[in-house]
Amino acid sequence: MPITGKHRRKKSGPIARGILAVGAGGAVVALPLLGATGAHAAEQSAPAVAQSAQQSAKTYKVVSGDYLAKIAAQHKIKGGWEKLYQDNREVIGGNPSLILPGMKLTLGAQASGSASTASAPAAKAETKTEAKTATKAAPAAKTESAATTTKAADSDSTGWTTPVANATVTTQYHASGSMWSSGYHTGSDFSAATGTVVRAVGPGTVVSAGYDGAYGNEVIIKHADGMYSQYAHQSQLMVSVGQTVTGGQQIGLSGATGNVTGPHLHFEIRTTPSYGSDVDPIAYLRLHGVSI
Repeated sequence: MPITGKHRRKKSGPIARGILAVGAGGAVVALPLLGATGAHAAEQSAPAVAQSAQQSAKTYKVVSGDYLAKIAAQHKIKGGWEKLYQDNREVIGGNPSLILPGMKLTLGAQASGSASTASAPAAKAETKTEAKTATKAAPAAKTESAATTTKAADSDSTGWTTPVANATVTTQYHASGSMWSSGYHTGSDFSAATGTVVRAVGPGTVVSAGYDGAYGNEVIIKHADGMYSQYAHQSQLMVSVGQTVTGGQQIGLSGATGNVTGPHLHFEIRTTPSYGSDVDPIAYLRLHGVSI
């Protein structure tokens, strides 16, 4: 006859993350919650990945003579100067051509950070991070659309070059004289016999191509940084408005059209496509790595 009565259940003891199950013989078995333990390990893996990505990022301090394409090439940045600019847009500002000594640029941080976030199991945090990254990248999209790294003859890896081969400046920028309506020379004149190939100094889009009074046959190109280059007195034009060009691409032939005393190429860099917004063209080319 079986014995009736109450039996005291043994205490489970300090078994973490477990459950108690009573077997047929009354023995108490501790079953660890393996699923919970695995989730806990996965949660801890995300910060570890992020920390690893952060450690792989480098900081570079800009020195005199630096420009984005040069830094990107030296440090083998995947995506070139466009990616470097996108990752450091808040530091550099709206003009990628104007970086100053002392600026601290992050090399590769944005790309690494996004990759580590995407690998984390926390879906909600991942979505938020990706949305923020996309928002930050949006303002740079328009600037980057016309950018290219096509290498041209007599140019370096930046895709920028002089407007004519074997470039020799005959009249400097801001030279003064009564022959100019502004009282000074608004560009730099390059020695170029009639028929010399005229080429785009950098990648961009043609915004003007035709005859323009004293400038004769001219071409104006808008570049990715918002600046404009002008090529005047040409004998023949070989591009049209709206056409995309690469650095070093032929856009015409030099000549002596307009108000000139002889064949040459008048070259300007402007902040707008209009007369009177000129800046030093030689300094601008040097900023893009062109030796002149």
